[in-house]
Amino acid sequence: MEKDIQLKQIAIYHSNDIHSRLENSAKIATIINNGRKQYGEENVIAVDIGDHMDRARMETEGTDGYIHRELLNETRYDVITLGNNEGLTFTAEQLNAVYSGNNSFQVVCSNIHSTEQEDPNWLLPHLIMEINGIKIGFVAATADFTDFYEQMGWQTEEPLQAINTQVANIRDHVDIIVLLSHLGIKIDEMIAEKCCNIDVIMGAHTHHLLDPPVHINNTLVCAAGKFGSHVGKVTIQLDTVSNELTVFGECIATAAYEEQTSITNIISEYGLQAKEVLKRPITILQAPLPTSIERESPLSNLLAMGLRKWCDAEIGLVNSGQLLAGLAVGEVTAGEIHGICPSPINPCRMTLLGKDIKEALEQSILDEFIQLPIRGYGFRGERLGNLAVDGLEIQVKRSNPPMDKIISIKVNGIPLQLDQYYSVGTIDMFTFNVGYKSLANYKEVTYCLPEFIRYIVEVELMNLNNIDQSHYHRWSFS
Repeated sequence: MEKDIQLKQIAIYHSNDIHSRLENSAKIATIINNGRKQYGEENVIAVDIGDHMDRARMETEGTDGYIHRELLNETRYDVITLGNNEGLTFTAEQLNAVYSGNNSFQVVCSNIHSTEQEDPNWLLPHLIMEINGIKIGFVAATADFTDFYEQMGWQTEEPLQAINTQVANIRDHVDIIVLLSHLGIKIDEMIAEKCCNIDVIMGAHTHHLLDPPVHINNTLVCAAGKFGSHVGKVTIQLDTVSNELTVFGECIATAAYEEQTSITNIISEYGLQAKEVLKRPITILQAPLPTSIERESPLSNLLAMGLRKWCDAEIGLVNSGQLLAGLAVGEVTAGEIHGICPSPINPCRMTLLGKDIKEALEQSILDEFIQLPIRGYGFRGERLGNLAVDGLEIQVKRSNPPMDKIISIKVNGIPLQLDQYYSVGTIDMFTFNVGYKSLANYKEVTYCLPEFIRYIVEVELMNLNNIDQSHYHRWSFS
């Protein structure tokens, strides 16, 4: 009789925050397939921890995310969760189209629920898998942007509460619990310190790389960085004699690996489809619409105008760094608008004090703010840029000292009062205390989803009068 195998093992490969770096997803597929050859097809699990999608990528935008369904299926992912880029930049209908049907993967997220009577059948609060005699319980949670999710047709639950509920539900039925956390490193560390019932945390959201993973108490905390530069690997070993489990992890850099051909074929095929979709004409320009991050420019003004009208506000205000290039004479397509304004950023209406508006405007004149690099918060540009405005007339004396250069601000012809509240049509990025930070001192805020600011540009471009008005100067310097 053949002797029983004493040591059983499985490997879990985990990716996160790929953000539509599709070529790296092709390298990850190669690594996962190599793992299947090494451990055996049935002993490998592939998971993704959210933000696989990013609408800044043409193929993602032009297919409403459907290319990602094909990539996940071709790679044969088993479990995925939702990042904020999935949950907040795609409507519930779009996500249903991507995730419904027969897929290799199951979507798991414990703290997000449909506002309809039941969650969609593609979304589960936890998942139990038995692989090679080892029962693994998967629990997942995503960052809780409640105000945003409500407008996208979702209800959210406080993540730690939701995680604890699901862990309690499955702890007695599994050998090991793995948390797929799109919550960020600080929360992952806190969970590991306080919760003794989670064996492995695979992290995401804050783009952190833990190479090697770290042990906090009895929890292995893992993360594979960002953009598909690494893929994580957790090996679980079961000694069938002592019945003891051993868990250890590592990160594998993807740069040296070949792109899996079947994945690159999907990228090419859906890239052609996306280009066709994004050929949709918007307008024909008779004159160019330039933009600049350093000085007032028509295209930035046009966006500020659109935000003011869209949000029904007294003032329109946006950083010019949102626009990566101007528009030339001739036909303008949806693809071109996407190319110059790729950020999945939404309009919002704030109520702000005059003094906070003035502080931001003063900063907007200073090179240290104009050239400030910004990362994250939905921003897909490079530099913050100055502030484009609408509904304001601003006079600046260059020789005055910094933060005291503005000598006059009028709001629709009336002098701005520092202690008065004004309604401002602007962007959600500013509510996260980034860039012009005084703009986060709002009394009230209303987010306008699901439209992105590039849609606002499209709307404004369809009106010749709006284009003419964008050339009027709001700033004057002496």
